[in-house]
Amino acid sequence: MTRAAVEIKRKTLETDITLKLSLDGSGVADIDTGIGFLDHLLTALTRHARFDLTLKCRGDLNVDDHHTAEDCALAIGAAIDKALGDKGGITRFGDAIVPLDDALARAVVDLSGRPFAVIELGLRRECLGQLACENVAHVLASLATAARCNLHVDVLRGDNDHHRAEAAFKAVALALRTAARCDGTNDIPSTKGVL
Repeated sequence: MTRAAVEIKRKTLETDITLKLSLDGSGVADIDTGIGFLDHLLTALTRHARFDLTLKCRGDLNVDDHHTAEDCALAIGAAIDKALGDKGGITRFGDAIVPLDDALARAVVDLSGRPFAVIELGLRRECLGQLACENVAHVLASLATAARCNLHVDVLRGDNDHHRAEAAFKAVALALRTAARCDGTNDIPSTKGVL
């Protein structure tokens, strides 16, 4: 079963975002947020989740990176939620442990319809490129909120903050890839009968 691609437009006084997402892609990313390191993380997420994502954002980067980072994550999360529909036939749960040189990250996701996030990356630098390190975790939490999923991410070890952040996004990608996978049924994977 191939699911239809979804399109999201999000325009506020702070950002103007258009995106197209296919859950059943091959990992093709065309991302331009105006923040190089955010593009890098979202490209890694797309590639390893095997989603196809086109995302263009024009944000108020003259203020700082927060609105752009948050709104891009909210748009991606909303697209994931929309693409999943009633969630019939999905695996629902996914987890992954991903190494990247010195770093080791773990992510666990439940596409439950109930947003909740615990993100512990242990980043020590102030910024990675033009992306504030506080916004790296905020992107993942915002994505979980809009995707209406439960997301736990922690970096277990690593000295290099670039590696820690990238390993976390790759782990989330693999966990999402598993959770969003079709299992060959149309069943809603819940004892409640709804997600």
